[in-house]
Amino acid sequence: MTTYLDCNATTPVEPRVAEVVTRFLVEDFGNAGSRTHEYGVRAKKAVEAARSWVAGVADSDPSEVVFTSGATESNNLAILGLADALETRGRTHIVSTAIEHKAVLEPLELLKERGFAVELVAPRADGRIEVDHVVERLRPETGLVSVMHVNNETGVIQPVEAIREALADTEIFFHVDAAQGFGKLSGLELAGVDLVSVSGHKMFGPKGIGALIARRSGYVRPPLAPLMVGGGQERGMRPGTLPVHLVAGLGEAARLASKEHSRRAKRCEALRADLLRALADVPHQVNGDLSQVIPSTINVSVTGVESEAAIVCLKGIAAVSNGAACTSASYTTSHVLRAMGLEEARIRSSLRISWCHLTPAIPGRQIRQILRRLAG
Repeated sequence: MTTYLDCNATTPVEPRVAEVVTRFLVEDFGNAGSRTHEYGVRAKKAVEAARSWVAGVADSDPSEVVFTSGATESNNLAILGLADALETRGRTHIVSTAIEHKAVLEPLELLKERGFAVELVAPRADGRIEVDHVVERLRPETGLVSVMHVNNETGVIQPVEAIREALADTEIFFHVDAAQGFGKLSGLELAGVDLVSVSGHKMFGPKGIGALIARRSGYVRPPLAPLMVGGGQERGMRPGTLPVHLVAGLGEAARLASKEHSRRAKRCEALRADLLRALADVPHQVNGDLSQVIPSTINVSVTGVESEAAIVCLKGIAAVSNGAACTSASYTTSHVLRAMGLEEARIRSSLRISWCHLTPAIPGRQIRQILRRLAG
C-alpha cells in the first residue's frame, strides 16, 4: 500500500473530526440561522463552539472569527477586502514576500493593477525571511504587510512574531497566511496578528472550510469590505448559509490540535528522524534550514535525479510531490526555490515530503533504494 507523504497538499481527516462532520451532516442538519426550533439552536451552538476553538488557537476572541471556504478565500478577503480603506487613507504600499502562496501573490497582483505599490522580500538561501528586510521597506504610505506562517514547499517557519513586534507601534495592518502552521505550531506566535488565514484541510479537518481571524484593535475591527453580498451571515463579512457540518469539523480539528499539540509534534519529529536516517547515504541537499523547519516537512534535492522521475518511480511506495498542489498541473519549477537563489538543476531535483501524526510509518528503506538507484 502506498504511504501518503503529501500532507502539505492536504491532510487526512482526523477520525474524530469525521464523526463530528457526519453527525452534523446526517443528524443535526439544521440551519444555524433558524431560531424557531431545536435543530437550528443545536446548529448555532455547534457553530459558536467551533468559533471558540478556532479563536483559541491564536489567542483571539471568538467574535473575531469569520468562517470562509478556506485559506484562499481568507487571503482574498484580508487583502482585497482592505483595499478601499487603504486607498482612502493614502496607504497604498504593501510589503509581502516572494515565497508566498499564489493565494496571496495573485490578489496582490490585482492590487498592483489597481495602482498599489507592492514590494516582495526575497528570503535568505535557507528559505527564511529576514525581519530587517521587511522593516527597511516600510514607508509612511505602507498600509499592509503580509508574510506567511510556514512555507508550504520548504516547511520553513517564518519570523511572524518578530515582524508583528516590529509593526506594533505603527498603523500598518499585518496579515499572516497560516494555512500550513495553524494547529501544528503552538499558535502563540499568531497572538496579536491583525489578520490570520486558516485552512481546515491542512489541519486534519474537512476540505471546503476555513476562517479569517480579523482581530480588533481596542473595539475597532479591521476595515474589511466583503467580497460578496447577499446576506448578513458572519457579521456581514461572508454571506450565505453556513455549512454547519464543515464548521463543526473545523472546530473539532482546532480543539484536538490544541489539546494534542505536543504529542503530535513528537510523533512527527520521530518520523522525520527515520526519514533522515534513510536518506543519509543518498546524495542529496536539504532545501531550507532544518533548525527552522516544521517537524512534518522536508524538501530535498537528490543529486542528478529529476523530481518527476523520482515521483514516478516512488509510485506504489510513497505519494510525494515536488511543490504546491495548486500548480502541480503546470509543471513549472518552484517560485519558492527560485526566490531562495537555488540553481535550476537543484530546483528540478527537489522533492517535498510531508507527513503527520496519523502517518503509520515512513518506508525509508524502499525510498532509499529507489533514490540511490536513480542517482546511480
